[in-house]
Amino acid sequence: MRRLLVGLALAACASAHALSGVVTHVTDGDTLWVRPDGGAPVKVRMQGIDAPERCQAWGAQAREALAARVLHRQVQVRTRARDDYQRTIGVVEVDGRDVAAWLVREGHAWSQRYRRSLGPYAVEEEAARSARRGIFSLDDPVEPRAFRKAHGPCAR
Repeated sequence: MRRLLVGLALAACASAHALSGVVTHVTDGDTLWVRPDGGAPVKVRMQGIDAPERCQAWGAQAREALAARVLHRQVQVRTRARDDYQRTIGVVEVDGRDVAAWLVREGHAWSQRYRRSLGPYAVEEEAARSARRGIFSLDDPVEPRAFRKAHGPCAR
């Protein structure tokens, strides 16, 4: 019975279009946990960005920046789907502001590319590159996708 109830709760979270709660944990620069009022924490992967892996150059700084921005704060998440790792994918806002846009603008993440698209935060990424902020201050920043392909995932 407990397994059925947990399954129903997860399905309800996945099908919801909005989620509001307090951030209880930041895993890395693009993944966090949100505890809705009266509910279990939900793992959220921020849509539209790719932050450095924890074991990658700038990974710790990206995680720290996200934690400073959202940890123990009320956030709103416009959910989109679930990924292969069963994380909820969504746009995270704090005080009505898009957290992913801020992370990219400050140089803590890349706008997530898909095929020929530069991604939803291409303007913010270009601003960070031009100003040499964050990871773009490094001589040769490596996109997380290329890093994972070359080195695999970081050990948890």
